[in-house]
Amino acid sequence: MSAAAAEGKPPAPGTEAVGEMVREATAWCALHGLVVGDRADPRSGTVPGVGLVHAPFSLLPMHLPESCWRQACELAPIFNELVDRVSLDGDFLQDSLSKTKQVDDFTSRLLEIHRKMMEINKEENIRLGLHRSDYMLDSETGSLLQIELNTISASFPGLGSLVSELHRSLINQYGKLFCLDSKRIPGNAASSRFAEALSRAWHEFNVDSAVIMMIVQPEERNMYDQYWLAKHLKESHGITTIRKTLSEVEAEGHVLPDGTLVVDGRTVSVVYFRAGYTPNDYPSEAEWTARLLMEQSSAVKCPSISYHLVGTKKIQQELAKPNILERFLENKEQIAKICKCFAGLWSLDDEEIVKSAIQNPELFVLKPQREGGGNNIYGLDVRETLIKLQKEGGDALAAYILMQRIFPKASLANLVRGGACHEALTISELGIYGAYLRNKDKVVMNDQSGYLMRTKVSSSNEGGVASGFAVLDSLYLTDK
Repeated sequence: MSAAAAEGKPPAPGTEAVGEMVREATAWCALHGLVVGDRADPRSGTVPGVGLVHAPFSLLPMHLPESCWRQACELAPIFNELVDRVSLDGDFLQDSLSKTKQVDDFTSRLLEIHRKMMEINKEENIRLGLHRSDYMLDSETGSLLQIELNTISASFPGLGSLVSELHRSLINQYGKLFCLDSKRIPGNAASSRFAEALSRAWHEFNVDSAVIMMIVQPEERNMYDQYWLAKHLKESHGITTIRKTLSEVEAEGHVLPDGTLVVDGRTVSVVYFRAGYTPNDYPSEAEWTARLLMEQSSAVKCPSISYHLVGTKKIQQELAKPNILERFLENKEQIAKICKCFAGLWSLDDEEIVKSAIQNPELFVLKPQREGGGNNIYGLDVRETLIKLQKEGGDALAAYILMQRIFPKASLANLVRGGACHEALTISELGIYGAYLRNKDKVVMNDQSGYLMRTKVSSSNEGGVASGFAVLDSLYLTDK
């Protein structure tokens, strides 16, 4: 056995073998729908089937100790339950985000809708959460630490599950070259599990003629990830999905006196958001009107406005404070498991931490209240931004939180984008999907629902695939 194989790493393959694997892999992507819209084609984000390219991917799966995998999977149902519990405490959400809303218009508008729902005592009897909790393995401590918890538009359940299949197929064909066994890639049914959760919410709503409405951006190059869910819903559950932008909902939607949401003449049972998480999705008042309209209706929202707010960076930081988790969870063992995965999180009213971050900016990440890739601040920019915010004074600091920077171990990987393969030093981020469905007091579903592995060049700070920073990957479980 080679030294590389003994360490649990694949030996470096020859150039010829890599070239052959890349051709096999990209053909597999085209045949199996592991595709995205091509940025070079202006119609690729609006017209299905036009301008397709394979999704960017890693040629072989990333190694992860099986103990870390099990830890992450065990956390999923606990975080699902936590989101639900926190969402029911409207005053906690409003109070925790009160300073943020002074300096962040987007958070302020979300809180305004949430406040209106509190005032009319709006009850969400059927609550559906499709979440993704993202982690990195810290090389300093060997700990699996949480980056963030996504409660709205958790992307890539469709394409992410396909990458696991792609890697299994490649290892079955070429595994002997690398001393790899395809059985060590865990199954990944994220796409079908999310579809099942949406289907069960549709059944709880109990109107046979109703449709599931997916809220999408006007231009979406990641539409095929979304179409996979619609395909499962139709073929496995017999449920129709319609795709609408927020502005289309405003133009075509209304709420009947009994609370029923009707869009384009169809009763909507479940609203599934794959847009609405960024200020860019609300270019006019029409989009905000649509968001309020849906929130006022009796349709199941995935997420509801309160679930959406639980996923904000500020709430993540609040939950990491001493004795806060105890407000929402009784089980001490579950609380300990969550605390173990928390990285250091601080608000910027902690003067000592701000001082420390200015002195050692490389040890911190400065995070604004934004979802999607490309928003976080790293390195010397942390120092510059903090000094600038301090000079501005007032509540400017409240728009951000500070987080301990996690340093995962870097490893060599072959990354494939646009049919070309290049070797790079990379780091990876593990996302664990969770599905939670509750009808009044009955928990219908609370499961870990697959995973997403994203790998990026180690010199890149951001990790979004759709935003161009990373590639899709899968997992190869190791003993250590």
